[in-house]
Amino acid sequence: MHSWIKHKFITLKWIPTRIKKDLTKRKCLQVKLQELPLFNLHELASAAKNFHQSNNLGQGGFGPVHKGKLTNGQEIAVKRLSRTSGQGIEEFMNEVVVISKLQHRNLVRLLGCCVEGEEKILVYEYMSNKSLDAFLFVKPKLLDWRRCFNIMVGIGRGLLYLHRDSRLIIIHRDLKASNILLDEELNSKISDFGMARIFGGNKDQANTTRVVGTYGYMSPEYAMEGRFSEKSDVFSFGVLLLEMVSGRRNSSFYDDEQDMSLLGFAWKMWNANNIVALKDPMIREPCFEMEILRCIHVGLLCVQEFAEDRSSVSIVIFMLKSETLDLPQPKQPAFIERRIALDAGSSQHSLSKCSVNNVIVTMVQGR
Repeated sequence: MHSWIKHKFITLKWIPTRIKKDLTKRKCLQVKLQELPLFNLHELASAAKNFHQSNNLGQGGFGPVHKGKLTNGQEIAVKRLSRTSGQGIEEFMNEVVVISKLQHRNLVRLLGCCVEGEEKILVYEYMSNKSLDAFLFVKPKLLDWRRCFNIMVGIGRGLLYLHRDSRLIIIHRDLKASNILLDEELNSKISDFGMARIFGGNKDQANTTRVVGTYGYMSPEYAMEGRFSEKSDVFSFGVLLLEMVSGRRNSSFYDDEQDMSLLGFAWKMWNANNIVALKDPMIREPCFEMEILRCIHVGLLCVQEFAEDRSSVSIVIFMLKSETLDLPQPKQPAFIERRIALDAGSSQHSLSKCSVNNVIVTMVQGR
């Protein structure tokens, strides 16, 4: 057989296979979308003022989020996949599949979606009080302690639903302050399920060759080995607890501890029997001091280096709310030195044999 004939035969044989795979993906997407209300692009563009920058609520790894208002007066958040995003149809379908089946007061509600041409858009309920990071890391502090504590418990209840009370076990994998939205009454709602994974049957952990998430919130077994479970989300929740009590990001520098993360500083203060030094000085409510110290203690229990040392979310919530329970002593946290988190990107090459690290960076803006 002549080479050009052979080449033509291979090409003709290959094209149908590629088309078949593409059609299969599209058919699968259509099946999943049938379970959700569908919006048309013109309707959403009109609601979000043609996705103008002035209507922008935030920017994540998926793309920009715009505020919109439907013709019936309902306010919405329009999450539009960016053409330059490292994410794509896989994350879009994952979010549709996961969150469309979930109903809980501490999870953001997906109202519908739009798929027209190259456009992939998710439509959510609008959260008037932005995201948690817009409240936490500003001065003067906008949240009193009672509201902070209620938000913590709300996040915990949302996680408990994902891990225990929903039909399948769902691991969020990207729990962080910017992915916690607050409604008009400051109730916390977990959002952004593009990275979530579903477990079925008796399975309680899994491995991945594609590590996604945000450094500073990722558990060591997940960041380094690609192993994730509900204990990975517990670690992220522990970081959130310590950030809420201190009013500082885990990645923040400390004036006298340039190489130390928030976890490292908390651990140092714990060993020095001076854990009260971690408390945000803007929290001026001495009547809640014991509750605040207990939250720090529980946070340290959540960020212990080994997954087996961390408690389940149900026990974490019980520890947070119990005033009489004697808490166990925490062991050393993971990533106590900030430079580990900073060097994680440069260590990607050494980890490339087992994982691909796609770090999601979210702007500090509300939705």
